Amino acid sequence: MSGKNQRFLNDLTIRKGKRSDTALVLRFIRELAEYEGIADRITATEESLAENLFGDDAAAETVLALVAEETVGFAVFYHSFSTILGRKGLHLDDLYIRPDWRGKGLGTTMLKWLASLAVERKCGRFEWWCMKNNTPALDFYHRIGAKNLDEVSILRLEGRDLENFASE
Repeated sequence: MSGKNQRFLNDLTIRKGKRSDTALVLRFIRELAEYEGIADRITATEESLAENLFGDDAAAETVLALVAEETVGFAVFYHSFSTILGRKGLHLDDLYIRPDWRGKGLGTTMLKWLASLAVERKCGRFEWWCMKNNTPALDFYHRIGAKNLDEVSILRLEGRDLENFASE
């Protein structure tokens, strides 16, 4: 790693998100969705994020990456459960580093921070999804030892389909 990148890593702080970060988290979600080509799917609002990330019965957690005082990225994650392992897991829903800060080791450092959190919380696994067309990310994940799970398919009911099925 270059000396310049190491300096960024030395200045990197990862901190838990706060309710006052809600607008920033939503902005990062929108930027990530633009990058992934799915911005038209966003229905999250500041209100829904505040409730689900920082409310009394929060469904997920968030951390922010800061270099000096500049917020350069975020991650959203939550616990899952494996009946096979009989243990909880940590599922990373989103990890985003702003484009001008990519390639400096910040994303890797955030992944390692989250992996350490999973170990600290005695999780049996740390997992995430990646868009199939995001070749740079997939190549990176494979280099760090992450494996594709070809034996499972991700299935989803959402929106009107979910409502229709639930009411049948």
